[in-house]
Amino acid sequence: MAELTCPRCQKKVGELQAVDAALAKKIQDSGNTEALPPQVCLNCFSDLAGSVSRGSVVHAREKAKEQHKLMLWKSRVNMIRKARQLMNEKAFSDAAVQYEKYIKVLEVVFNAETGGLTPEHFKDSARTQELTVVAGVYWELMRIYDTSSKYGDRMQSAAKKLAEFLRYTPVYPDIIRKAEVFAKTANNPSVIKSFLKTAVESKGRCFIATAAFSSPFAVEVVELQAWREEVLLKTGWGKRFVSIYYRISPPLARILDALPALKAPVRGLLRFILLIIGVV
Repeated sequence: MAELTCPRCQKKVGELQAVDAALAKKIQDSGNTEALPPQVCLNCFSDLAGSVSRGSVVHAREKAKEQHKLMLWKSRVNMIRKARQLMNEKAFSDAAVQYEKYIKVLEVVFNAETGGLTPEHFKDSARTQELTVVAGVYWELMRIYDTSSKYGDRMQSAAKKLAEFLRYTPVYPDIIRKAEVFAKTANNPSVIKSFLKTAVESKGRCFIATAAFSSPFAVEVVELQAWREEVLLKTGWGKRFVSIYYRISPPLARILDALPALKAPVRGLLRFILLIIGVV
């Protein structure tokens, strides 16, 4: 019997087995993207046939993971409701447990490490409003952990995360005012003051565009930032303009946060600027 060469493994064999269209489709559906020859050796045929079942298992597992994440994402609403109810009942420890569960759910949904949740995880426009909820949770956790000295590390962690998320939310001025009042009666006022310092400094560079569009991920904000990096900061006059802008825009941004009715005309002006500079 003449020896044949398997086009898949290049081995010399006595016979080749046809890979029919039905099997080829199942193999591709299982996630195997290799180009399949019309005939292969018996060993390769067995391997390809086995990949169908293995691929089905992997696909089922991935589907189960996504369904689990979807279930968790939906469950977060009840966690927040439960936590707020417990806060009203002054069951602060139990409320903290619910809030921490909520954060853990988000970490699982976004494949983030423990403590690794960031505003970037919410850049999808459908989820940016969740930023306000997250900031509210860290605010409540910071207040709860202030009630006991043994939770000092947790309080600092919550304060750090609050400063990280708060600047991207419309509740920024409200939380800042509450924190300024809270610092006067807190058991750990140094943590609150450190949070205020970080929050104010970080808010400074969000500026007018972010305040006007209520999101750092808005297309217009990203385009303006790109124009700043790619055009303005590469020229002498552009650098001077950006320097002046950095000094005068933080208070203007805070005015927009305090007076939302002004945001619409400012958005119109910024879009007109983008049109003038040829970005849109």
